[in-house]
Amino acid sequence: MRIAVCAAAAALAVAPQAHAFCGFFVGKADAKLFNRSSQVAIVRDGNRTVLTMSNDYQGPLDEFALVVPVPSVLERDQIHIGDRKLLERLDAYSSPRLVEYTDPDPCEQAYPMALSSGMRRKSLSATSADRFDERSQALGVTVEAAYTVGEYDIVLLSATQSRGLEIWLRQSGYQIPPRAARALEPYVKQDMKFFVAKVNLKEQKKTGYQELRPIQIAFDSPRFMLPIRLGMANAPAQGDTTQDLIVYTLTRKGRVEASNYQTVRIPSEANVPEFVKDEFADFYRATFTRAWHERDGRAVFTEYAWNMAWCDPCSAQPLTADELRGLGVFWAADTTPQRWGAPGGGTILTRLHVRYDPDRFPEDLMFQETGDQASFQGRYVMHHPFRGSASCEAGDRYRQTLADRRHEEADTLARLTGWSPDMIRERMGPDATATPTKWWQRIWR
Repeated sequence: MRIAVCAAAAALAVAPQAHAFCGFFVGKADAKLFNRSSQVAIVRDGNRTVLTMSNDYQGPLDEFALVVPVPSVLERDQIHIGDRKLLERLDAYSSPRLVEYTDPDPCEQAYPMALSSGMRRKSLSATSADRFDERSQALGVTVEAAYTVGEYDIVLLSATQSRGLEIWLRQSGYQIPPRAARALEPYVKQDMKFFVAKVNLKEQKKTGYQELRPIQIAFDSPRFMLPIRLGMANAPAQGDTTQDLIVYTLTRKGRVEASNYQTVRIPSEANVPEFVKDEFADFYRATFTRAWHERDGRAVFTEYAWNMAWCDPCSAQPLTADELRGLGVFWAADTTPQRWGAPGGGTILTRLHVRYDPDRFPEDLMFQETGDQASFQGRYVMHHPFRGSASCEAGDRYRQTLADRRHEEADTLARLTGWSPDMIRERMGPDATATPTKWWQRIWR
């Protein structure tokens, strides 16, 4: 069987085209499956934690399984089946966005009107109890509880040794990567339990869903963390070993940051050429990659931090209180939409983007909630020039400043992405042909 083994935060499944969070993938014979990107939502208030673990598994359902280290043996009502659309809503709402403005007729002395046409980036972009005999006891593996929840059969395991847990998984029909025991060892030493789930085909058929729904778990833990070391076990042994993770945190007091790694804002509020509108996904991937390299791949990037009572611009409709409760936001009291200044808006959404590998991120992610409620978003601005005749003195001045602006936009784009200036000028077309004025000519113009 294929299995995704993941940290107490999220995890997900396996398939030739699947992406998953922190679990390592294993497969039959020659299957070469590597989890490279995924998403997880964490609701946190005090020690109370709710994790939403989504997956985009596309393989045979009888070959799906996942293992999630958790801090304690969970009771049946601590486990819930969620709605995958809620993570899609978080993604659409918090994604880096492109905002466009159209310049007015300079001869009419009008003011620019903002057109909040946000564009979002596609997300990189994510057992019933067997009968155990003396062999299981000898391996130090114990079944603490077993449930059927929705389309999943779930068992909670405890283990006294990582090697024994690995052997148990192998003898239960799972092909485990060579590095499994080493990856499991720190969680066994911390006396964490292991949440194991696989699809109950009969129950899954009853749901009528074509895709597996997210699993949610609620628990108390003094540690605000996301174990990512376990997920590195399935990274390629050679070549690019990095994996991408999008973490959505929903808290009450302020934005969230990593406490054991540097947290920085993604470059934002930059003016870019018009052609970026049709290539925004490529633009943002290049921007993120360049920022990641500039930090030597050792930083956690904030892409969004905002009180959910309002947004400006809104790249998607704000989540309702019902949707927030569906994610586990237990303090969302009313059922009205999260209007500007609404009482239900006491929820701070932070979107963190982590690109990690064993060398740059040797420790699990530790988080802390700050008291900072300053708003931030990955936001990029595109200005459409006025394309009329503008036959006036103000129009002449406007055309000169427009040439300067296009030159600056090209420079900014090259700096953000590392793209070739020649390529940028080619993509800008005639807009890039004007020769900019000298810098000193701009002082007394």
